[in-house]
Amino acid sequence: MADFNLSLSDPSSFILMGTPGLEAAHLWISIPFFAFYIISLLGNFMVLFVVGKEQTLHKPMYLLLCMLALTDIGISTSVMTKALCIFWFNLKGITVRGCLTQMFFLHMVSMSHSAVLVTMAFDRYVAICNPLRYATILTNARIAKLGLVGLIRSVLFLLPLPLLLSRQPFCGNHIIPHTYCEHIAMVKISCGDTTVNRAYSLVMLFVVIGLDLTLVALSYGLIIRVLLRISSKKAYQKAFNTCTAHICVVMMSFTLFFISILTNWFGQQITPNVHIILANLFFLLPPMINPIIYGIKTKELRDKVVKYTSRR
Repeated sequence: MADFNLSLSDPSSFILMGTPGLEAAHLWISIPFFAFYIISLLGNFMVLFVVGKEQTLHKPMYLLLCMLALTDIGISTSVMTKALCIFWFNLKGITVRGCLTQMFFLHMVSMSHSAVLVTMAFDRYVAICNPLRYATILTNARIAKLGLVGLIRSVLFLLPLPLLLSRQPFCGNHIIPHTYCEHIAMVKISCGDTTVNRAYSLVMLFVVIGLDLTLVALSYGLIIRVLLRISSKKAYQKAFNTCTAHICVVMMSFTLFFISILTNWFGQQITPNVHIILANLFFLLPPMINPIIYGIKTKELRDKVVKYTSRR
């Protein structure tokens, strides 16, 4: 009731409820979330540290790993900072501008993450299908430019979302039953016409994700065609092993993304609290698991990590 009164008295703020109905269990819910978050930070910062320290890892593949680590840190941090404030300190209030900023940053970093995965697929395509020209096609400078293009694409595509929402009226209900601000949650509590907002988000979703998935599938289609021509089983396995880490990351990221979309659209029988917990896990699990996958599958990176951890 106090949260409801606050939402009425301050029209410039929203109330993030966390997991409504499970307020007494917020501390217990926060324990695995915090553990996953710390593991993801440790793993991704370890990747950044090792690649930055080791001159032998200053290659396009590891520069892409650093980009992936940065987006993973951005995704998990943008979700968990506010969620932990709600779980630990009951700080549920957030300004409208703060909510729009969190929403924009979360979706922008998520789209940048998708762009990095596409660039990594292109990297694997060149490494396997055109290995003799790999060093000339994919230089560090070119990888950095591709990363910048992905970032600019994300900003330009997602900037209209907060701009459109900032023009929407939010009448009496400023309560968001979630742990973080997301576009669809803010659209639902608006009392204005949100047709343009919904249409733009759907078009952007299908165009961008559809394009990224198509490019990844095209890259691996060409890779498979080349692999099938390799007669040596040892050479085939060696070439395929260079792709397994990326394939695992792509499958996990896009699978969780589509599960999240499907549960939002068709999961009416799933309780809201389960929706909220799953939504947080969808943003926490990939950042936690990605560095583990690459640490296990990439021998050169694994050896360097072991070297630094054994020193300490």
